[in-house]
Amino acid sequence: MSAFMIYQPKRPTGSRMHSSQTRPVLPFFILAVFGLSCGLFVGCSPTADAPQAAEGQSEIPQMQAEVFAVTAVKWPWKVRVQGSLYADELAAIGARVSGRVAAVHADIGDEVRQGQPLVTLENDEFELLVAQAKAQLAQARSAVGLSARSLSASGGQVEGAELAEGALPHSRREGVLEDLIDPLESPLVRRYQAIWEEAKSSLERGERMREQDAISASEFELLSSAERVAEAQYAAAIHEVEEKLASISVRRVVLALAQQKYEDTVIRAPFDGVVQLRRTAPGAFVNVGDPVISVVRTDPIWFRGTVPERYAGRVQTGQQVSIQLEGASQPLVASVTRISPSLDMSTRSLTFEARLDNPDRQLRGGLFAKADLFLDEAATSLAVPATAVSQFAGEQKVWQLTDGITAQRDVEIGEERDGFVQILDGLSKGDTVLVDAGVGQIAKILQPAEPIEVAYDLEPKSKSTSTSKVEGFAGLPQTP
Repeated sequence: MSAFMIYQPKRPTGSRMHSSQTRPVLPFFILAVFGLSCGLFVGCSPTADAPQAAEGQSEIPQMQAEVFAVTAVKWPWKVRVQGSLYADELAAIGARVSGRVAAVHADIGDEVRQGQPLVTLENDEFELLVAQAKAQLAQARSAVGLSARSLSASGGQVEGAELAEGALPHSRREGVLEDLIDPLESPLVRRYQAIWEEAKSSLERGERMREQDAISASEFELLSSAERVAEAQYAAAIHEVEEKLASISVRRVVLALAQQKYEDTVIRAPFDGVVQLRRTAPGAFVNVGDPVISVVRTDPIWFRGTVPERYAGRVQTGQQVSIQLEGASQPLVASVTRISPSLDMSTRSLTFEARLDNPDRQLRGGLFAKADLFLDEAATSLAVPATAVSQFAGEQKVWQLTDGITAQRDVEIGEERDGFVQILDGLSKGDTVLVDAGVGQIAKILQPAEPIEVAYDLEPKSKSTSTSKVEGFAGLPQTP
């Protein structure tokens, strides 16, 4: 306790003062302070307002509303990509020989089969080259005793009609190349072989006559020299025939090249497809390599997309792709078929392709498309109905039910799929929220019914074929 003391100045000696002036003032001061403290304490007492506050707390409104039990559901992890459709094959077919266009057999949009004639060049000059090569081959064959009749029978004769139809039998060419003879069987070699044998017989008779001294030594030497000359002529004849046979092989190759050039005057489709572009017309002159017509194959057709670098390590063949084309009402389902072995250094992205069957050719190359690439189809997440989330000023809130009373709670949401919103933060499994945030208020829910049971599947329904249509998402199956 604090003590208050009042000090007075010392009374001077000899002075007189009334006795009342000497009474102490401390008791009066203490009483004043005590009274003031009691007044403040009584004025600040809450007992006067307590009944009013208790009455306010009992006035929380009551309401009935549907509630939703937050649970972990199947929410496949997917990434949105962009890309285009590309044809399976696209070829700008060029001319293999130079010449003037005689006829064009197909135009843009025409379906063509492999081997079907597309463009025909004038072939008069090439026909003459074939005839020249055939005559040179016949000349070389005659030099070793092979007749022109055998050349024609073995395939040396080439008819223009056969070339126009594109059917020069390969077996016929093989017959030309295989129609060779043994050099020892050629007329020239047989002739010198006979001369050599006659010279050897004369030398044998000369030896017997020399033993009987019927001929002189000089005559015997002449017979021996004649035999050696005949042997040398025989060997030279063999070499000459072998050289002519080699020349025949050269002439056969020249004839085959002339025939090939003759065939190349008819430009044919390399595969089944559709003419994309016609690049020439009758009368135009084309050089070797000039494209004359473009053919495209669009069954199957390929979706080519790219994913950012951060997802590159998760892309695998067989993953599902839901492809949405511009103007199409339903997406197409395909699977990742090809993956680039390296990233594009300029965009830091990875390219992948998905195959789409296109038997009716409704899908066309070059179409722009968006796709969802499912990186993990077994992923799960918390989700609530989209109507349970209210958004205002960049904030998302739900009305959470706690001990029967609703209160707003901030949440962080992800993407929305078919009427449901992914919850990233703010709620836990087992929490209960109002289904309709529009009716939410601080209130007590009267006898809440069982939380709504949800069995939704957020995966595309069909995975069997690449032409399956995704009808949408049917719901979210709960995970155990």
